[in-house]
Order: sequence, then structure tokens, then C-alpha cells
Amino acid sequence: MPQALLYKAALPGLGAVPLPPPPPLPPLRPALSESARHTCRAAAAHQSLSHSTNEMLSLDPSGPEWDCPLGSKDLEEEGPWGGDSGLPPTGCFPGSWRQDVGLDYKGSPEGAEARAWTVYYYSLLQSCLQQAGLPETQDRSQVPCTGCPGAEVTLCVLGSPSTFLPVLLEGGVQSPGNMLLCLSPAWLMKVPAPGQPGEAALLVSKAVSFHPGGLTFLDDFVPPRRATYFLAGLGLGPGRGREAAELARDLTCPTGASAELARLLEDRLLTRQLLAQQGCVAVPATLAFTYKPLGLLLGGDASPGLRLVELSGKEGQEMLVKEEVETFLHSEALGDVLQVAVKLSGWRWRGRQAFRLYSRAELGTVVDTVLALLEKLEEEESVLVEAVYPPVRLPCSDGPALGPGLAVRICAVVCRTQGDRPLLSKVVCGVGRGDRPVRHHNSLPRTLEGALAQCGLGDAAQVAAVRQRVKAAAEAALGAVLALEAGLSAEQRGGRRAHTDFLGVDFALTAAGGALTPVALELNSGLCLEACGALEGLWAAPRLGPAADDAAAAPLVETMLRRSARCLMEGKHLLVVGAGGVSKKFVWEAARDYGLQLHLVESDPNHFASQLVQTFIHFDMTEHQRDEENARLLAELVRARGLKLDGCFSYWDDCLVLTALLCQELGLPCCPPAAMRLAKHKSRTQLHLLCHHGPPWPAPSLHAVPCCPLESEADVERAVHQVPLPGVMKLEFGAGAVGTRLVKDAPQCYEHFSQITRDLQGEADHPGIGLGWGNAMLLMEFVEGTEHDVDLVLFGGRLLAAFVSDNGPTRLPGFTETAACMPTGLAPEQEVQMVQAAFRCCLGCGLLDGVFNVELKLTGAGPRLIEINPRMGGFYLRDWILELYGVDLLLAAAMVACGLRPALPTHPRARGHLVGVMCLVSQHLQALSSTASREALQALHDRGVLRLNLLEEALVPGKYEEPYCSVACAGPSPTEARLRLLGLCQGLGIDGPNYPVAHFLSHFK
Repeated sequence: MPQALLYKAALPGLGAVPLPPPPPLPPLRPALSESARHTCRAAAAHQSLSHSTNEMLSLDPSGPEWDCPLGSKDLEEEGPWGGDSGLPPTGCFPGSWRQDVGLDYKGSPEGAEARAWTVYYYSLLQSCLQQAGLPETQDRSQVPCTGCPGAEVTLCVLGSPSTFLPVLLEGGVQSPGNMLLCLSPAWLMKVPAPGQPGEAALLVSKAVSFHPGGLTFLDDFVPPRRATYFLAGLGLGPGRGREAAELARDLTCPTGASAELARLLEDRLLTRQLLAQQGCVAVPATLAFTYKPLGLLLGGDASPGLRLVELSGKEGQEMLVKEEVETFLHSEALGDVLQVAVKLSGWRWRGRQAFRLYSRAELGTVVDTVLALLEKLEEEESVLVEAVYPPVRLPCSDGPALGPGLAVRICAVVCRTQGDRPLLSKVVCGVGRGDRPVRHHNSLPRTLEGALAQCGLGDAAQVAAVRQRVKAAAEAALGAVLALEAGLSAEQRGGRRAHTDFLGVDFALTAAGGALTPVALELNSGLCLEACGALEGLWAAPRLGPAADDAAAAPLVETMLRRSARCLMEGKHLLVVGAGGVSKKFVWEAARDYGLQLHLVESDPNHFASQLVQTFIHFDMTEHQRDEENARLLAELVRARGLKLDGCFSYWDDCLVLTALLCQELGLPCCPPAAMRLAKHKSRTQLHLLCHHGPPWPAPSLHAVPCCPLESEADVERAVHQVPLPGVMKLEFGAGAVGTRLVKDAPQCYEHFSQITRDLQGEADHPGIGLGWGNAMLLMEFVEGTEHDVDLVLFGGRLLAAFVSDNGPTRLPGFTETAACMPTGLAPEQEVQMVQAAFRCCLGCGLLDGVFNVELKLTGAGPRLIEINPRMGGFYLRDWILELYGVDLLLAAAMVACGLRPALPTHPRARGHLVGVMCLVSQHLQALSSTASREALQALHDRGVLRLNLLEEALVPGKYEEPYCSVACAGPSPTEARLRLLGLCQGLGIDGPNYPVAHFLSHFK
């Protein structure tokens, strides 16, 4: 049969379909394998085209045919290089590396074919590392690594090294030694999970581990490591797709891909309808004929420009097809489009299909092609007739182009972040001739700015507008996928922990409606990720400037770590000492979300949290002079109740020392009680650190401030001669700046000391500020400078994470907080100084494990310590850090309490800015009872207008008060967030002459 009469797909086993002779349009374009492309290029060099080619943007698959969906049933029929042997090519990677490495795992030997693929992927990894200027993998498999299965983060990737290299390298930076690449399914094993019927744990016996600086090691693990996150890739060679799919199914650990989800996302019609329904994502105008469609598809004109025709059968549809095609070719949905493509859609056809281009005027040939393809449909598959958009004609500064115009294909990688929010992480472009398909592997990766400039668009405002449209569309695409998954059962997803964590979205740039508009062509995660890796310095080039902080895989690795932390902590039993007030309500909600089993010790028998925990132990802890005795009694109660605890911790100031003593009694991880006592006693903290002169240097003494403890008027007399005035007088064990005051001279010192000792004598006078420890005071030197909070996560004396926030000026002579901003506006050098000062002060006090809040001032001579709070930051801090950085200090504290290293990114990056102001009952009673009532603020919070953190339950004014609530606004910059907040405070009545919000926010300019 003449070639002109054939329409043949690249899938093996699909016979030729007779078609009428084609019109003088571009020839048949099947998706070719890479080796076939080389053959075609050689032949094409000796052949001239016999007809002209209209310029077009190809909507055909963007990758080679072996990019098959996970678990594709055709994956075993043909190897990725188009041959029948199922063996990879040999000798295709230039370079030199050791071949005598231990790729076999003794417990699971491979056959010859499987081993050939393992060797192939190891060589591919070495080639990628070599091109990136990174050292060769070192073989350490002769000496197996030992670890703590189930007690360490294990991020496992099974896939092509070239595809996942950006993820692997970033994982080596963010979680050294915990990012593992498995080159063979035989290196992994599923074992039934006790107590979780139908689910299995995934064990890693062998892998390549990644470390900072691109160092890699081939390791064996004895005992095997238990995966806390699994990501299976595509295109693993004959038979391996099925193995990867089975390994990913119904795991106890989180997974970032599954065969079930891939099958949905590889269906072009389903994803196109999903995106079209978003409204803000443009897709090609499409007419679809589907046979026994997925139940998720909506029939008819359910989406703009997308019509789905459900067929009752594959034969006898001539009249229906002709009517629908004719209507579509004459519809306004096609706009100025001159050509349409006819192709097959369905998960079987991803990367293995051909398509034919026709003029809109050729109704008969389009109809005949559709009818011919209908015969090949299986259930849930479709024939698509879709618009083919011409490349955008941009003005060229060098005059009119002589050759064909340029086409731009845009690839966007978007990741799921904290709270299931999509975040665009990278945009990569390919530029090519407008008369040829622009695919990932046949175009050089470029930045969006570079690609548009190449095509003649250099205006910064227009480029920024295109980037914003791509960002909005890509994030909406992932949002649509996540919404779809939320409605699926665990079985439909491939397991209760299977979710899509990243997505690649391919766009064509069109000039619809006179504006440059990205049109979503397909979802293509692996190739987009690989393109991003190639762009990031083109691997071997150094990453300079902003690009160095903009790794495409960074948000994905952060999500891997966050989900791993949940996996490690689910089901852990923790004892919480002290429930706290309304400001700590988030603890119980978060515990339920994380699957923590909490047991509570609390002095108040009627506390609301008593109904929210597994076990409630009522115990009077208010007399802290009896902490040692109480710790022994509580330990006996815990044992008597038969509680099997994994950890014990507290976030309530009054209970920190008791908690350390109780952990000591129970043999649970915690900081030493002596360190907790030292940090709790503010004057002892400063005096202790003043004596720490090093080495090492800089020593903590550089940050300590002279002070003097006060228990009597005689102490005041001595202190005013020892401490330079003006000074700050405050409660020795206080909290929330209650009773803290600026004193300028000796009479003010005597007056304030007398007033505090008279008004605040015990816990009943002001509960929750530490008066159970007594009402002793201290006088410390007042230091000029800006005030900052540094929240630290330490494990084994190592700094894992630090978050710096800025505070606004206080209402002197008081020190109640007024305003705050996060992330800090300090210069990088100053920010590092603050972090290191906080870190050194904690180490100097013996605080080696935990989440700590350190208050400092930045003076002209450097950071000076105000105080150390040996627990996570209060007020809004946990909420803000979670919102901006995706890091939960509560979960980190719980992990440390269980003796687990918190799964945190090494350098978390803020996703915006927050600026907030405190509301006080003494200043805002009228507003808080009307325009800014609790209900009104909550409604604005629910709408996303502001961020509300309620700190007190009742509107009760008092002489010694703490903030009632924090109100904050978010923005892409601190200036924008500040202006939004200022306007909001003016409208709500929070701003006023006696509470000038603009002044409190002035430090954040």
C-alpha cells in the first residue's frame, strides 16, 4: 500500500489504516524514538521537501516514545529505543568512570536483561555527574551502612538519573545522605505493615546516596532503610514500569506518583477538560469523540472551547461525526486558526502517537480520518480534533526575518507546598523554527526572558506580564489536579498516601485576543523537570546571582521532607505538660492532623483540652518550688496508667523545668534540667553567659548584657550602682513583657520594684506569666537598637533551622510588643549575626536539643541578648513561620522530644512577607467591640484579607496586660504588606492618636 495512504501510530501492534491521499500539508509526524530520530536526520539530509510547509506550533507529544505512563500495559512490548530485544544501547555515554562497582544486591539477584538496565542507568548517572562537573560516585557497598529504620528520613527515588538529577542534588543539600536514588526495582522491597491491612512498608537495601557538593555514594543498608517518601519515575525500560507501579501502590509512606494517578494525568482529554474548567487556563479548542468515557469526564459543552461527544459504538457514526466536525470547523472557538490536528487520546497513547494536520476547509478528509481512528479506540479513549495555533509574530529589531518565524514552547514546573497550595518553581523555554515541532529534547533550554528576547520581545513589562500569566495558569493547573485528587478514593489514587506533588505544564505562546497568552498543551512532569535541571547553569556552569537560590526542585524537596516528617510521627505517643490558653488551641488541631496521640498533664481539671487528648491527668503543678517532687509523682502516675510514651514536651513557660525533670525520670529525650533552669532564670542566663569568653570565638559573652537580680530593696540599692542607667526592670521568671518597664534613675527603680512586689505577688494575681516561680525581679542595662526574635531548631547541638523576625518600636516606658515583620528586613550579614548570636547563647546555656525562641537587640556593636525562651516562640510566630516557610515548629519540637532529627530543609525560603500589629484591650476596646470585633476579624481572616491570631479569650482591661490579638497582612514585599495593614487598621479603627500604627510599622520600611 502506498505510504500516502497510511496513518500509522508508533504503538506496536496497531495496523495501518487506509486513508484518502493527503493534501499538500506537513507529512505524518509519529513520535519517534531517539535512535530513530538519528536515522531520520541522516535520511532527511539527502531529501528535499516536495511541498511547502505552513508555519505551525505542533501540539504533538513533546518527548520520545519511551516516556510511557507509569504502569503502562504496553511498556513491556517495546524498549525505549524502539528495538525488540528489551536491552539498552551500549557505549552511548562518553566519559570515563569505574565499571567494577557493586551494582548487584545479594538478597535480590537480577536477570541479564534487568542487570543491563541497572548498568545503563548507573552509566547515565555518571555521565550526568561528569557533565555537571561533579565527582564520580564512590562505591561504599562493601561496608554496609547501619542506621535506625523508622527513625530517619529516607527520600527514595526510582527513575532515570537524568530526569531526577535536579531533585537528587537538591535533596543532597537539604537533607544530606537521606536522598536515595535506586537504579533498579530489585534494590527495593515491600513488606506488610503491622496493624495496617492492605498496606506495605517500602525498604531500601541499596541506593546511591546524595550529599552536599554533589557527592554521591553507592551504599548497601543493613538493616534496610525504611522509605519515608517514594517517587517513582517513568521510562524505566521494558518491564520496569510494572514493577515501579507495583512498588508505589498502597504504601505506608507518602508517594509522589502512582500508576493510578498517572493514568488519569496522561489522558489528554481529561486534563484538558480539567484545565478548561478553571477559567484562567487557556487550552486549544478541541472536539473529542470518546468511546465509553471515564466517569470523570463531562459530556457536551461542559467547558469553553471544548466539546465532548460520547459515542455509543465505534461503527455507524458517519452522520454524527460529519455534523460535529462541520460545526466545529466553522465555530468561533477556532478564531483565526487555519489548521486543525487529528489525533488519539488516552493513557495508552502518551508519547506513542502520530497526528495529521489539515486545513479547516478540508471537512471531508478530517471526517474520514476521525472515522478511521474510531476503529482503533478502546474504552476510555478518544479521537481529538484540535486547533493548531500559528507561532506568535513578534516585532524584530533587525528587520523582517528571511526564514520561517520562531516558535516558543514554555515549560513550567509547579509544586505542591504547605497547605496544598501550588507554587511555580521554574519556567524553562524552548525556541525553534515555526514550521517544526518544538520539543524538550530538540531545543536548548532557556529562560523565559531569553526566549522572548530571541523572538523579538524585550520589553520588561510585557515579559513580566507573560511570566505572571504562565505562573497563574501553571498554579491553577496543579490546583485543578489536587482538587480532582481530593475527590478520589484511596483505591483510585493508588493508596491513601498517593498524591501529586509536582507537575510540569507545557504551554504554547499565542496571540489570542491581541495579548500574548500561554495555552496549556499537556501535563508533562518528567521532561519539564529534566529541562529545568539542564537550564540551571546548564549543569556544568556555576549558578550565580538569583538563579542560585531558585532551584526548580527546592519546593518539591521541601514537600518531600514535610511529608516524611508526618510519616515518621504518625501514631507517636507524646505527653504534653501544661495545656496553655486560647493562643495554643492550634496544638490540638495540629495533633489530630498529624496523627499524634497526645496525653495531657494539666492543673485545671476543666480545661477544654481535657476532651481532646487520649489521656488526661489532672495534677496541680502551680507550685514550682516542688518541681522535683512533682516530677517523681507524675512519673509514677504515667507508669501506673501503662502509658507507652515516645516523648514528652511542653510549650508553656511555667512547665519547662518540670518537663525536663519528668523526662529524666522517664528516660525520655530532653535538655538537662540544669540547662532549663538556667534559661528560665533571666538574670542567671545573662550572668552565666558573661563568663563565657571562649574559645571558640566569638564567645557568648559578646552578646550578654550586665544585670543584677532583685529580691529586696537592698538589692535595688546595690543594682543602681552596678548597672548603668537607664535600665530595664522586669520579672525574673516573667512572660509577655508583663511588668517590664524602662527606668531612668534610682527613684524610678525603687518605685517600680515596690509597685510590682505589691501588685503581682502570686499566680492568682496574673495567671500564666510565671508568678508560680515567685515575683523576684532583675535590673539590666538598656541597650539601644532594633528588637528581633530568632526562632531556632537544634538537634544534638547542631543548628537545623533559624527564622528571624523584626519587632516595631514599643510604647515606652512599657515593652509590650506592638508590631512585627517576617522575614527580617536586615541585611544578610546582620541576619547571620543574629542567628549565630542566638545559637551561641543557647549552646552556652546547655540547650542542645529543642525549639527555642531568643529575643535580641541589634546594636551598633552587634547583637545583644534580651532573654532566651527555651520553648517554641509564642504569639503568632509558629503560625507565621508555617505560613511563610512551610515549617511547623510544633512538629519539629515533637520530633525532637521523640529523639528524631526534625525533617527540615537546610535553607527554607519565605514565600512572601507578613506584617502585623498587636491589639490591646486598653487601647482598642471600642474597636474590638464593634468594627474590629472577634467575629469581624475572623470573617476577614476566612476571606484571606488578614491573618488573625487570637491570644486572649476575653476583653478584660487591666493594669498589667498582654496583647489581645495579632492582626497581620501578607504581601509579595514588606512595603506592600505594610501598606495593606496600615489601610486595614485605619478602616477598622485600630490606628489612632494614642496607638499610631504608622509609627509602629516605621522600622519595616
